[in-house]
Amino acid sequence: MPKSKVRKKTDYTINPASRTPVKVKAGPSSSIYVGVMLGLMIFGLAWLIVYYLAATESTYGAEGEPLHWMYNLSAWNFLIGFSFMVAGLLMTMRWR
Repeated sequence: MPKSKVRKKTDYTINPASRTPVKVKAGPSSSIYVGVMLGLMIFGLAWLIVYYLAATESTYGAEGEPLHWMYNLSAWNFLIGFSFMVAGLLMTMRWR
């Protein structure tokens, strides 16, 4: 039976160019950016809390009451509240 050839394995080398750190040229975020980011998240949470606590038909949902418009929005309040919170959370990705 013939003997098989032994192949020499090539060593795996790491490309040194891919191991160099990358400098970030942008500085830290301004305090206005952080304030808007946190404000959006808190405003969205406050919107949902007000909807749950105050915009019921028995108290403020009746016509002529201060929050009857919020009661008329019904399930759209969830979209509005969560949209503000998601916008604030998306801003955290750019926060430095």
